[in-house]
Amino acid sequence: MNKILFTAAALTILLFSACSGGAPAETGTPAVTETQAVATPAASTEVPAVTETTTAAASVTPPTSAPTEGTAAPTNPPDCTNSAAFVADITIPDETNVAGGTLFTKTWRINNNGTCVWGPTYTLSHYSEERMGAPDSVPLAVTYPGQNLDVSVNLTAPTGTGKHQANFVLKNPTGLIMNVGDDSRLWVVINVTVTNAASTVTVTRTPPAAGSAPASTSTVAVSTVPAGGSGSNTTTCLFSIDRTKLTETIDAINAYRAQNGLPIFIVNAKLARAAQKHANDMVCNKLTTHTGSDQSTPQSRVTDAGYTASSVSENVQGSKPPLSGQDVVNWWNTDTTDLKNKENLVSRNFTEIGVGYSFFEEYGYYVIVFAQP
Repeated sequence: MNKILFTAAALTILLFSACSGGAPAETGTPAVTETQAVATPAASTEVPAVTETTTAAASVTPPTSAPTEGTAAPTNPPDCTNSAAFVADITIPDETNVAGGTLFTKTWRINNNGTCVWGPTYTLSHYSEERMGAPDSVPLAVTYPGQNLDVSVNLTAPTGTGKHQANFVLKNPTGLIMNVGDDSRLWVVINVTVTNAASTVTVTRTPPAAGSAPASTSTVAVSTVPAGGSGSNTTTCLFSIDRTKLTETIDAINAYRAQNGLPIFIVNAKLARAAQKHANDMVCNKLTTHTGSDQSTPQSRVTDAGYTASSVSENVQGSKPPLSGQDVVNWWNTDTTDLKNKENLVSRNFTEIGVGYSFFEEYGYYVIVFAQP
């Protein structure tokens, strides 16, 4: 694993190369028991934040107008379909390190890709594995077909060290479980690293004020262990995940492909998890390689995210100050130190991508995972 020393005083762009090569498994994936017709979500519904977004604390009107507080959900026709797609982990990405006993808020962004309008009679409910202090249910805000929704639940990290997981499901007004992508679950997976109350880190997302647009960034506090260390000298990495940069990068890549007469890449949520996990690892451990601090590889991270790929490749880049989404695509396109970066952008072998971005201490790190099922 190669590393490059960072000089905070210098305006440095860290150059990275490309190399070729999440969903945690649960015994018995819950069956979709929705009796209404369940629409099979198109892969394109997993593109981050390109439709109107609301939060679980506010109601919205149809997509043609701005969110309005107190809007009542209309009566759904009896033949409407309930279906959702996972878009992004807004807080607490998979494998986040959290101190035992920490109070934190998990927020998922989901897309209503069915034909029913959601409202307070639709809920997010705990389904299986650890409860982590979750309430019985959380009502959903009014969300029209095609809109995104940020839904949150307040949780408490278990005190036992190790990996912990809680699974949640969306339910319609009759209590039937809705389909979410190719699964029925929304999950939170954390690693409890310490239980000392003095070392507890509160990991939360502050919701926007009523009527305001959702913040484009989320700050997450993560306890990290320096690569090669024993774990006795843990530090805190307050990295930020900027959704605007993710969207900019995806748009820039697909615009570049369109200019070259190539089909656009489809954004896959599992690949996005794999990419974001490595971006977080790179920014917190100052990595300059495709090998993670846990010795993971692009292929192993994709597999761990639950994606079965016939081929995988990855572009990474880091700089201080961070590049924009358009600029990082331009950087890969003109990189002469590793031609694989540009080859991946115009590849006909890969059809799906996942993009990750993390920011910490004035450095920004991008990861794009390219894959073919």
